[in-house]
Amino acid sequence: MSVVIIGGNERMVAQYETICRAHGCKAKVFAKENGSLKKKIGCPDLLILFISTVSHKMVISVTQEAKKNRIPIAHVHTSSATALKTVLSEHCARCGKCAMAQ
Repeated sequence: MSVVIIGGNERMVAQYETICRAHGCKAKVFAKENGSLKKKIGCPDLLILFISTVSHKMVISVTQEAKKNRIPIAHVHTSSATALKTVLSEHCARCGKCAMAQ
């Protein structure tokens, strides 16, 4: 399963990727906006938005792109490791594709 994470703390990017790997997911993490994210997102199985660390404009543009490509979005208010683990656990239980669901 592939996951794209938008927002979060720059210092925790490696930790986010490790957590995703532990759940059997490949992760792309964009802690800050480096140009147009629409082209970089691709078509992941899940898009995670850390709301507290991204601008409103960025949330709107990423959400529109995700809706257009029918990508599920998880809005998370905190950018902590625990919040990421919770979202991945919930999604893994629903989709059945992940290593944690088996």
